[in-house]
Amino acid sequence: MTVDVHAHVIVPEITGDEDWQPRLWRDDSGNQVVELGGKQIRAAIHEFVDIDGILAAQDEAGVDRVLLSPWVPLLYYDADPDEGLRRARIQNDALAGLIGERVAALGALPLQDPELAAAELPDLMERLSGVEVAASVRGVFLGDGRFEPFWAAAEETGALVFIHPTTRGFDSPAFQDYYLWNTVGNPLETATTAAHMVMAGVMERHPGLRVLLAHGGGALLALRGRLRHAHSFQAQARSRLGESPEESMKRFYFDTLTHDEALLRALIDYAGADHVLLGSDYPFDMGDARQVDTVRALGLAPDVEAAILAGNAERLLTA
Repeated sequence: MTVDVHAHVIVPEITGDEDWQPRLWRDDSGNQVVELGGKQIRAAIHEFVDIDGILAAQDEAGVDRVLLSPWVPLLYYDADPDEGLRRARIQNDALAGLIGERVAALGALPLQDPELAAAELPDLMERLSGVEVAASVRGVFLGDGRFEPFWAAAEETGALVFIHPTTRGFDSPAFQDYYLWNTVGNPLETATTAAHMVMAGVMERHPGLRVLLAHGGGALLALRGRLRHAHSFQAQARSRLGESPEESMKRFYFDTLTHDEALLRALIDYAGADHVLLGSDYPFDMGDARQVDTVRALGLAPDVEAAILAGNAERLLTA
């Protein structure tokens, strides 16, 4: 059994010609183009809308079950909260309609209004397995106190919360060169919000939270020593967190998408095999189209491999 927990979808119900709706087509070379708000995106290289096409791609990768989540720009944090909720409900209804033996799904919430998002979460959890959130909301990272109502609701409902970078979290001109907005910016944004949550005491205050970090936690693993050291002497770093930063860090779950065997081994060793889950970032060019093979190539003990490929996901999705 294998379960891919990091795969995106654009539900047909949200496509259209209005400015807030994505449009998809093929260019003269047959490449898929996604347009949103007048901007064209060509990084989605596999089927993005049709569920049968998505499952066919998962078959080819050796995946039995997939956890689908929205394309991050379709979380609509730039919208008025009530309008954001309307758009989220369209997606959530459509995602709920896809759920079956091979498909589970995470929904969207208007996190620009954390209290509204918290109030909507119990209804979402009646139909879906949890929610995808971006690493920052209008430039505010997720350890900020304004998000406390949402984190409390997420812990109470048992929602799986998948944190994914916004893909445009930093405005330095350097990130516009050499695809660095993706290769460096995305993992840095995930690490920033995870560290922000840790040092703000979010994971300590809410030990029942189930938070999954995209892209192997981004750059978080490389920062553990610096966070630990700062917490040992720096007053501000100690102001909101009683436990060791590493205790909070190890409460996170991580997907396998690292593109580096040594790093993936280190992640499994650090986080524990019970906190690492198979993930591909389908359908994007920075994804891993052979995610199952990537894990199997590590030569892990059979029980460890089984947990990463499916067992951990099944536990989180059915709890």
